[in-house]
Amino acid sequence: MTRSMTAFARQEAPTEQGDLTWEIRSVNHRYLEVSLRLDERFRPLEMKIRKLFADKLTRGKVDAVLRYKAPEQQQAALEINQDLAKSLIASCDELAMMTTRPAPINMLDVLQWPGVLKANTPDQKTLDQAIMTSVNKAIKELIETRETEGAALQQMIEQRCIDINNIAIETRKNMPVILEQHRQRLADRVADLQVNLDPERLEQEMVILAQKSDVAEELDRLQSHIIEVQNVLQRDEPIGRRLDFLMQELNREANTLASKSIDTGTTRNSVDLKVLIEQMREQIQNIE
Repeated sequence: MTRSMTAFARQEAPTEQGDLTWEIRSVNHRYLEVSLRLDERFRPLEMKIRKLFADKLTRGKVDAVLRYKAPEQQQAALEINQDLAKSLIASCDELAMMTTRPAPINMLDVLQWPGVLKANTPDQKTLDQAIMTSVNKAIKELIETRETEGAALQQMIEQRCIDINNIAIETRKNMPVILEQHRQRLADRVADLQVNLDPERLEQEMVILAQKSDVAEELDRLQSHIIEVQNVLQRDEPIGRRLDFLMQELNREANTLASKSIDTGTTRNSVDLKVLIEQMREQIQNIE
């Protein structure tokens, strides 16, 4: 299935341990590049999360952000480390006995001492499990969005393939008519110049012109590449790089067709081919 590399996913997971929100954005990139923004308490999960992305995506620049909001009751509830607080107060009393001008103990200073005041913390193991579950869902949503966007891209490319094939058919059909028109123009010019030209020489000139302007091989390759593009679009694997290579081949045939053109209609067709190929190439840059 064709997947776009441009997508967005948002997954919210309210739990007893707190509210989790994943936001994932991805854009086109030559390789897979994952940028993670996590709270420091969740850093031990980073490698597992990166592996999830690597297992399910192959290309794209991915920005993933995890936002965590602790439950209100945990934010409000504070716990005092009584042993540490008693030890600090006892130490202050000892210092007071060593001086002739003791100062009263400021309880706020005691509370601000590192480790004396601590908030109730959630069960980290349960919270980690919730994070892994929610990121899996977020990645699944991202892939679904990629597939939806990819289906639209595939439809556009398939239509361009039909247009290119129609141009190739039209060009092939018109070539005998174009050569006959050139033959007639050459004969008319010889008649206007009142020059006695050997009919065999005229025929030789037409054969040379036909050989120089023969685009049957280019049209065959052009249509063969179009069939390959249509086949690649049906593959259930990353296809962006292969399609990009095929666009280069299509463009090469279109350039050769233009260089061999001896008729304004063929020149116009070659320009139309280049436009269609470029339209496909631009969109293929977004395909995984």
